[in-house]
Amino acid sequence: AVAGAMERWTGRVALVTGASVGIGAAVARALVQHGMKVVGCARSVDKIEKLAAECQSAGYPGTLIPYKCDLSNEEEILSMFSAIKTLHQGVDVCINNAGLARPEPLLSGKTEGWRTMIDVNVMAVSICTREAYQSMKERNIDDGHIININSMNGHSVVPQSVVHFYSATKYAVTALTEGLRQELREAKTHIRATCISPGLVETGFAFKLHDNDPERAAATYESIRCLKAEDMANAVIYVLSAPPHVQVGCVGGLQDPAVG
Repeated sequence: AVAGAMERWTGRVALVTGASVGIGAAVARALVQHGMKVVGCARSVDKIEKLAAECQSAGYPGTLIPYKCDLSNEEEILSMFSAIKTLHQGVDVCINNAGLARPEPLLSGKTEGWRTMIDVNVMAVSICTREAYQSMKERNIDDGHIININSMNGHSVVPQSVVHFYSATKYAVTALTEGLRQELREAKTHIRATCISPGLVETGFAFKLHDNDPERAAATYESIRCLKAEDMANAVIYVLSAPPHVQVGCVGGLQDPAVG
């Protein structure tokens, strides 16, 4: 049923931010498998280029287009959208996946780490959302979709000081997604907005958070049975394949049943 429902996205353009690793890479691959033209962006594109080659040799019907972009820099985001317009008309699906956590507690954290989290987790999501919407609007695309990869940390604050500021940025994503849904409805459009909030997903995320303590990072993933990045990709496909008159507002609490 999902495969059939995904047919309307064949040949259409999706932007996936943070596509080089983890959830972003899994989502990009899944969309290419379903025949979409996927622009995958990240600061380092070599991993996306490798993934693009894998998709091609696997004979997937879509294509993955690697694009180098530092999402903490608005000029780079704008020039990426302008390149997508020139080469592929525009964006029909925007998946705001890029996000990061720095281990900077509220009482002792470095401002620089906080600022980086704000820039990528909040500002880049907002800029990409605005530009994607404008791209849809100028081409009269009324069935586009904006999906924010959020986190359970965007719905409750856990007693771990290293993720408190990160959690604040994800609470912002929760508010931004709901605000977006309201604005899209006011604009009388059928463009949909969804946030997906997983618990712990086994990616390289914790290794970046605890970058000076790889053992602690590994222990994060070993302590409980995690979701896989592929589980997240399946959630994105599920959300996109809902009929145009159905909006999935938030897929929350995605986690292994043994953990939940």
